[in-house]
Amino acid sequence: MKIFNHAKLLGKLTVLVVAVLLLVTSCSKSKFLEETTTTNLNEQTVFSDSAYVMSFLSNIYSKVGFSFNPVRFNDNGGLDAASSEADVPRVGVAATSTGFADGSITPATVMDDAWKTCYSQIRAVNLYLKHSTTLPFAEFLRKRTAAEARFLRAWYYFTLLKHYGGVPLVGDSIFSDNQQITASRNSFEECVNYIVAECNAAATDLPVRQQGLEYGRAGAGACLALKARVLLYAASPLFNGNNAFNTGVSEPLRSIVGYNAASNERWKLAADAARMVISLGTFTLYNTSNQVSGVTIPPFRDMFYRRVNSEYIFARMQNGTRDFESVWMPPSRGGDGHGAYPYQELVDAFPMIDGKLITDANSGYNASRPYDNRDPRLEHTIMHDSSLIVLYTDFIQPIMGQPLKLYVDAGADAVFKRTTTGYYVNKMLKPDLAGNSIHGAERCWPLLRLGEMYLDFAEAENEYLGPTQEVYDAIIALRKRAGILPGSDNLYGLTVGLSKDEMREIIRNERRVELAFEEHWFWDVRRWMIAANTENTTMHGMKVTRNSGSAPLFEVFNVRKRNFRNAMYLFPVPQSEVAKSEFLLQNPYWSTTSN
Repeated sequence: MKIFNHAKLLGKLTVLVVAVLLLVTSCSKSKFLEETTTTNLNEQTVFSDSAYVMSFLSNIYSKVGFSFNPVRFNDNGGLDAASSEADVPRVGVAATSTGFADGSITPATVMDDAWKTCYSQIRAVNLYLKHSTTLPFAEFLRKRTAAEARFLRAWYYFTLLKHYGGVPLVGDSIFSDNQQITASRNSFEECVNYIVAECNAAATDLPVRQQGLEYGRAGAGACLALKARVLLYAASPLFNGNNAFNTGVSEPLRSIVGYNAASNERWKLAADAARMVISLGTFTLYNTSNQVSGVTIPPFRDMFYRRVNSEYIFARMQNGTRDFESVWMPPSRGGDGHGAYPYQELVDAFPMIDGKLITDANSGYNASRPYDNRDPRLEHTIMHDSSLIVLYTDFIQPIMGQPLKLYVDAGADAVFKRTTTGYYVNKMLKPDLAGNSIHGAERCWPLLRLGEMYLDFAEAENEYLGPTQEVYDAIIALRKRAGILPGSDNLYGLTVGLSKDEMREIIRNERRVELAFEEHWFWDVRRWMIAANTENTTMHGMKVTRNSGSAPLFEVFNVRKRNFRNAMYLFPVPQSEVAKSEFLLQNPYWSTTSN
């Protein structure tokens, strides 16, 4: 086989660079992910000193949330803006989010962070594991941290898998810049099997959830939850056999982008894996209300700024931050305009307080008062005109419950001034914080949480067996926590005797509202193979006009026509990587220009 110099495939993560880093801080009084500064280190020095070793491992943790980042694409939104969830904040700015929105994305213009970051971190894991048996730790700690490293390697491989399909599996190899390596892509099946095996192996050497000073590190629960997500993706229409995307794709590329033959049993594997996480009993749906500056905050909102809570399985550790407030809040609250703006289609997906969709003739939806009597998650996810949110006048003391003015010509916050859709994101924001306050939230970014496991299970179980009682129970549990009314039948808006197809639509919509802005919608519409509809249509916003002496006027307006083509079911492999080797195959339908 022909070989070539392709070391940049795995990035240039030298020991010197790694040991100096650490941009993230820990989730408690522990020193996990605390910033360090070191210089003049070599591999032998780093792996013979316990503090340096922990710093090295902590740096591998520090990048786990890069794909989740709401300003991932050059401060022009993240995957939310790259999908029909929300609009790009800065139209005309060259960014991957814009390219996915208007269909202009190419292998030459796509951001290469997924490829480079993941392979750099995989190399770092392999370097850590190379020394894992001789680290200056007690035996139990050597074993535990090696298992954490294996989980992180699986995490980064899955990040690659959902972006590109099958990718080169490098095992435990550590390549240097002057080595010549091959870069043939492994099949999708091989990648899934490898990730699942790594999750299983790591789980055996980890506690279900790390506690105390180790809180925030991966436990067996994180391994099993990642396994459940991987298997859900593997069972999904995009990857599970022949479909409109892979028709006509020949080998070896056909096996790289999915399984050659469909199997309904893959749904069972996914359902069983998610059920196992739920049955651990270590994680529970967060159901605690709290008081913040005299305002009662319900569980669904309270959870997201509680660094330690019962629901998070794996998170990117943060400490004292206003990151989301700065990104998503309007100018009057210190927002910097780099976060995406929710579309009307997402707003419309939130049901009424009784669980009925607004399109249901019996829902009671009133287009003249569109936000009344809605699923409480709407208010906790999206700011609209007259939303009651925090305001700071002295940057120190919050003034709670101040109405947001987004109507036409209301000021800097208004529709057509900053927001392109008439909405701002409210998800995960602390109720008494704004981007221009001096305080910070003790939040972490939710990368795996139990609420997702309920939805993963419900979807897989419904696809395998139909709407069983367990499927009903999973959706009811989430709706009950959200604040949906039970109704006289205690079904929280569901109805008896739903078909598999009817339940599928309910589950998909439930994912859309429960997991909004948590890096799911972009991938969900692709693995369900509905992106040709959701991503290839005109998206809308809400214009509110207020005149003295008359009721406000609510008018839905066109924001932009989004464009989608078959190639966009997967990211293109960056052209800079493909150009290095004839063996690194590009994904189907991509060329160096838009097509």
